[in-house]
Amino acid sequence: MYIRHTMNVVEYISKDINPLHPESTILDAKLLFNSLTFSHLPIVENGVLLGSISESDVRSIDNDAKKMNAFRSIYAGFMVLEVHNWMEILKVFAANETTIVPVLNKNKKYIGYYELTDILHYFNETYFLQTQGFILVVEKGLADYSMSEIAQIVESNKGKLLGLFISRIKGNTMRVTVKIASEEINEIIQTFRRYDYTVLTKHKEDFLLEDLKNRSNYLQKYLNM
Repeated sequence: MYIRHTMNVVEYISKDINPLHPESTILDAKLLFNSLTFSHLPIVENGVLLGSISESDVRSIDNDAKKMNAFRSIYAGFMVLEVHNWMEILKVFAANETTIVPVLNKNKKYIGYYELTDILHYFNETYFLQTQGFILVVEKGLADYSMSEIAQIVESNKGKLLGLFISRIKGNTMRVTVKIASEEINEIIQTFRRYDYTVLTKHKEDFLLEDLKNRSNYLQKYLNM
């Protein structure tokens, strides 16, 4: 997928909130959650990430004097490295249903965290989303899928491929989201179909063709009466 960044994703690493410590109490965590919109808080000791604890787990503990160290068994172990790209980071957010992900440097030391809103903002600034164009969602058999074939279909119809990504794989079928700059989008849609792609996205031009086809079929039936 082709992306143009306005800034590097590591510039979104935040250090605004100090992480919890093993000696922090449940009350410390509750007070922090009261002032934040985070789903989790990282727990760090001497620069080493021990894990993260969720707000729901903290709220379920009645003894506010208990220390974080007593709950290591429920720490969540997700994190990313500062060398990870934004797609890998988004995957961690989605897999763990979290709004915050701790970040480690190459020495595996805690250096801060990403907030989901910041990463989504970064995604919104990518060339893929910022550039005007049509979005097509197509499906084809996994064994028959070819990125070069998709590019060839678009470019042979005088279109420009702005980006694409695999949005789902289910069984033997692959779903691909494609963004295209073109004045002949319907020609591209029809070519995808000729190449045995299932086009899941509907466009005005597509509806127009279907409407004309339906009207033609209706007139043909009328003439044959």
